[in-house]
Amino acid sequence: MRTYLLDTHVVLWLLAEPDSIDASTRETLANPENSLAVSAASAMEVATKVRLGKLPSPYAALAQAWGARVLDLRARELAITSEHAILAGSLTWEHRDPFDRFLAAQAIIENVTLVTRDSALEEFSEVATLRA
Repeated sequence: MRTYLLDTHVVLWLLAEPDSIDASTRETLANPENSLAVSAASAMEVATKVRLGKLPSPYAALAQAWGARVLDLRARELAITSEHAILAGSLTWEHRDPFDRFLAAQAIIENVTLVTRDSALEEFSEVATLRA
């Protein structure tokens, strides 16, 4: 069994456009022997983008029922701890996106694979990734 932490765009794609994700990755994520996690940072990222008008309407509607939709994916929410926050702020990584820094820190501390199509995260050698 492996645990997969879903990047924010992966959560949105799984809920609204599953064909945007590679078929073999969708199969891995659908395998009931694997567990899925969604960071609380992703909830904040979605809420922020909705507030700023940066998410198309099909995605924006998902924010209203975020918790239920995460459960629809059979995923658990991964809270942000102070340990995650300290590592996120301390990483010697030039990437400045705070949401990505939280995801990277959580993946490292929780020893999980991050599912993403973000090249900055895929190229960060300290994080195990699975390409979405």
